[in-house]
Amino acid sequence: MADPAAAVRTADSLAAGQADTTAALLSAQEFDACALQASPTDLLRRSRRVRATWGAAAIALAAATTLAVTAAGDTAAPGPSTAAPAAAFRPADLVRTPAQAWDDTSRVDFTAWPARGSRSHDDALLGRALATWAHPPAGTRVRLAPATTAAAPATAPQLLYAGDVADRTVVLLYDGTRLARYSETRSSAQAAELSAARTDDADLTTAAAVSLASGKSGARYLLAPWISEASIRDLLRPDVLARPLRTAKDGVTQPVPSASAGPGCENRPVLQLRSSSRIVEKHSFLLADRGGLSPAHLTYVPLPGKGRPPGRPREATGSAALVAWGHLACALGSLGDAGVRSVNAWDFAEQHLPDSGGTAVWTCARADTWSGPGEVTVTLRTSRDTPTAPARTVARARKTAACSRFGQNIAATTGWRSPRGHWYVLAAGSRAVTHLSVSGDASATNEGRTLDVPAPRRPRTHVRATLSTGEQLNGLGPQ
Repeated sequence: MADPAAAVRTADSLAAGQADTTAALLSAQEFDACALQASPTDLLRRSRRVRATWGAAAIALAAATTLAVTAAGDTAAPGPSTAAPAAAFRPADLVRTPAQAWDDTSRVDFTAWPARGSRSHDDALLGRALATWAHPPAGTRVRLAPATTAAAPATAPQLLYAGDVADRTVVLLYDGTRLARYSETRSSAQAAELSAARTDDADLTTAAAVSLASGKSGARYLLAPWISEASIRDLLRPDVLARPLRTAKDGVTQPVPSASAGPGCENRPVLQLRSSSRIVEKHSFLLADRGGLSPAHLTYVPLPGKGRPPGRPREATGSAALVAWGHLACALGSLGDAGVRSVNAWDFAEQHLPDSGGTAVWTCARADTWSGPGEVTVTLRTSRDTPTAPARTVARARKTAACSRFGQNIAATTGWRSPRGHWYVLAAGSRAVTHLSVSGDASATNEGRTLDVPAPRRPRTHVRATLSTGEQLNGLGPQ
């Protein structure tokens, strides 16, 4: 509320010529910008303005949300907009890690990668890459992995690579949680592509390789500076030794053959890498290309042994692991590029089969994604199968904790036809299972971790398991 006395004093001073007119008016509280002065019409006008402001803010928020939607697949960047684009960082702002930082740090991940490539100081190229990530021009092909935001980096990203790869020029950037790969044809910057994927909490293995380019001749990778040896092996040929993979001084590999396309499953090549002894002694591991920026880490848990605690995932380079993955390799294609970080094959039970059917091994293959949710595939393979025969798929489950450290118990069931042509229901459970009960087209119970019972053709059943703690567990299988 204005002070009437102050107004009177101001008027008196003006009349007496004691002050400059402008100075007096500005010194009066009626002209104080901090004082609220509103008439009824002012309030109505203000209300209309507030409503209009909130409407504009809602439209802006919706537009921002649309840009940040996480999606998988290719999309074209929108056309020119009247909105101001996000500010891009300059090439001089890029973070560059010293070449030997990985050898003197306890954090072995993408932050330890140095800037490599013949064009790592090409400011024009780096500027285009940064500008495209901040605000993709119209016509840019943008590919986002699941659960990956399209937002521009909030801080200056780290430069990992810039150079010519086959017929394209590639820039690889990292902002602490995401990888971004910018590429353009070597003859023109018009046909640009931008791919981004989550890589938060990457480690020694999941930050060991990044796909730079792929084509008819295969995929080329940029390997981590701590990789001392690289080779290729075919999962479908577990008894064949890995063959060396040539790698340039800047860490770029020769083309790695792609997995056979189509309904057939003729080969499943994977990277077999060995870490430098400066990091860990005698450590080799497998990475499988899933079509994304970073290949998936393959691990294995063997059958439980008597008197031994439950196993933890180990590298899938041993003979038993390679045999298991030989039967699972063709199933890798069903995962697609779903932002898969790692896939673990867990042989959780072994069962003697009726009608001289030999033995069966039950496996739960769990694919973990960078965003958290996992997918499991339960399979069954028998001793009568050939080394390259795909394992029989028993069940699938999505967005589940099963077969992880948060879901360490599992039971499953399936129908099976014996070599003599008889049908059975088979069921098996993991280490802590003490009792099994199946119902449906066939019914039976059994003390122990495995069960088989005669059944009609292609039976559909449900299994329920009892754990050593007394807890009940619903199993997986055809419903």
